[in-house]
Amino acid sequence: MKICNKMFAECLGTFVLVLGGCGTALFGHVGFLGVAIAFGLTVIAMAYGIGHISGAHLNPAVSFGVWVNGRMSFKDMLFYWVSQCVGAIIAGALLLVIWKAAGLGATGVFAANGYGAEFAAATGNADYLSVSCGGAFLVEALLTFVFLMVILGVTDDRHANGKFAGLAIGLTLVLIHLISIPLTNTSVNPARSLSQALFSNADGWNACSQLWLFIVAPLVGAALAGLAYKCLGGCCKCCKKD
Repeated sequence: MKICNKMFAECLGTFVLVLGGCGTALFGHVGFLGVAIAFGLTVIAMAYGIGHISGAHLNPAVSFGVWVNGRMSFKDMLFYWVSQCVGAIIAGALLLVIWKAAGLGATGVFAANGYGAEFAAATGNADYLSVSCGGAFLVEALLTFVFLMVILGVTDDRHANGKFAGLAIGLTLVLIHLISIPLTNTSVNPARSLSQALFSNADGWNACSQLWLFIVAPLVGAALAGLAYKCLGGCCKCCKKD
């Protein structure tokens, strides 16, 4: 498959992910469970819709983990990153247009990711908790690690039930959101974080000032998963001795 086809697929897929997941958070009034399910459903839909074209990464952290694991080239990873960020930003801009068309006024948090007392207060929802910077980093890195381990496992050529990969990945994302929405609004995806931070405008809290964490932490978790799965798969020297 040509890289331009893969780039378009990743752009479209990430667009749908942000539109569906963040759109539900903004307009759905469905609670944490509903938002978690929405993100999972978008991943399942795109996994089966474009997975055969690009692998449906929809997430720079996923592409990074796949690269660390040795399943894609560095050049292709960069192309994926650009496509994913463009798709996410377009979706965020469209959500802003819809927000303004609905006459909802200032965007506020706008489904952006964050941490700390200022973020929790800015959400206007007592169910959000005030987690420290270190705690937020740990949550995002750890959950991204889990997410990538599942992705790398179910997409392994040796896996007997590859047809269910999209379902397993989507359900894992639902679980991840249920754990971390009250803590960080759940990123595990730098493109998703970027798209909402750009259009967020909350009093007393700035999404862009905390954006670095939601870029770095998922990449760290993804890298660790890529290395860990490589070791589990027997691709390193220490495992080949057995």
